[in-house]
Parts: sequence; C-alpha cells; structure tokens
Amino acid sequence: MKKPDFKNIFAVKDHFDIAKSKTSFKTDITKDEGKVLLEEEKKKLYELQERLYADGSQSLLIILQAMDAAGKDSLVEHVFGGVNPQGCEVTSFKTPNAKEYEHDFIWRHYIALPEKGKIGIFNRSHYENVLVCKVHPEYNLNEKVWKDVKQFDKTFWENRYESIRNFEKHLADNGTTIIKFFLNVSPEEQKQRFLDRINEPDKNWKFSAGDIKERALWKDYMKAYEQAINETSKDYAPWYILPADQKWLTRLAALQIIIDTMDKMNLKYPKLSTQQTQDLDAYREALEKEQ
Repeated sequence: MKKPDFKNIFAVKDHFDIAKSKTSFKTDITKDEGKVLLEEEKKKLYELQERLYADGSQSLLIILQAMDAAGKDSLVEHVFGGVNPQGCEVTSFKTPNAKEYEHDFIWRHYIALPEKGKIGIFNRSHYENVLVCKVHPEYNLNEKVWKDVKQFDKTFWENRYESIRNFEKHLADNGTTIIKFFLNVSPEEQKQRFLDRINEPDKNWKFSAGDIKERALWKDYMKAYEQAINETSKDYAPWYILPADQKWLTRLAALQIIIDTMDKMNLKYPKLSTQQTQDLDAYREALEKEQ
C-alpha cells in the first residue's frame, strides 16, 4: 500500500487561498485500510518519541487550529494515544484568566512549551489572538496593556503577526521543531457534526450554543485564518492544511507528517563512552555471579 506524500501535498508553499483549499481528499487508500495503516504508523511514532526523550536535546511543538467540530480532540486521541505519556503533554487553551491577561498575549503559551526531549501539543494556541480576537476585536480590550486602544488597525495586527513570527523563530533557533496544522472542515460537515452532538445523547455534552453564534461568522473566520497562515507560514514553522471532512484521513495525514518531520530531526540514543561500556560489562558480570 503506497501512502501519498501528505507532507508535500498539504504544506503551504507560496500563497494560501482558503477558497481553493479542499476539505476532502481523494486517495486510493480506503477508510478501513487507513485505519489499519494508522495503527501501524503509530508504532513508528512511539519509537521516534522514545528517541526524542532519550536524546534530550530537542523538543517538538504541534499546533492544532480549526473551527469547532473539525476534529482536533479526536486527532489527539487517535494519533497520540499510543505514545508514552511521560514524554507528551497536551495543553488546551481557553479564554485567558485574570493572571494571564496581566501579561503579553504570548506569555501563557511560552510557559506551556514542551521541555527538551518532549512533545507538546497545543489544542488552540497563540493564534487565537489573530483569529477569534480579530473576528471579535473587543476581546483585546481585556488585556490591560491595550485598555486605552480605541482602534485595532492594520498596524496592530501586523505587530501581532510579527510577534508570532519572532516567537516561533526563537523556538526554532533553540531546538524546538514546530508543526502547525489547520484542520479545514466544510460548513456542511460542521453542521452535520453539530446535529450529531444534539441528536446523540452521549455527545450532548460537546455541544455549545456559542458554537452556533461563531458559525454565523464563518466568512470572517476564513478571512482571518487565510491571513494568519500567509503571515506566519515559514520554513522554521510550516503550516499544513489538512482536509478535515474525513476524520480518518485527517489523522493519517497528520501522523505521517509528524513522522516525516521527526525523521529529519536526527534523533539518536545517547552513545556511551568506552569507560561507560566497560562499567556496564562489569555490572553485568557482577549481577550474573549473584546467587
């Protein structure tokens, strides 16, 4: 079974046009084959994560952004369910609290970054500050530093994009590899998933009335996503646009991109010195002599 080159297919290369971006993807792989392949590939991710942890000199940051019901939570569950929890941490960012509003907009994301040797997953991220806060600019007034701002003009947003680029470049320069995923779901598929949440009792808890309010602003969000991605897709922090109408395919594509990226991180198990190897031989001999 030949896998498509998801990393190349879904990478943002030049200009990202969200109107031309597909929310589904045709492949020779069937859904059942995709599920089998996902489980096989997860074994590779486990081994790579072990190497990342043992190497201890680098970290991996995975950023997930999407409209509601695009499948961020289930992607985390199905892609990372088999990794060692000691080496992987998921952070879901909600509305900032009072303490977080007393700092700059990136602060709470900086302190949640993965340690060297670990994978960090941001379920929503610092990009909310140029997405939801751009669709609802009044939210910015909650930041004390911006209390006196009366107009959120072009310069305001350009400064935010620049802050994000600088933040991510700093991380990349200091050993953090960054992968950014936008799960591109269609409004039709989102509608069906909302209906499923309403109609199926075990999914009722997932539904929020606020989701319907935000859905009405779909065009505004798409415009904000398009600009944010074009402003911040760099070699050191690339964006990948994943079709999200087929969850099984979204998960498989994300996993393959993560594996391909980690393969290029040159992760190695620590190499013992000659003395350490000799010490191990002595310890082995001592243990084998025990009665």
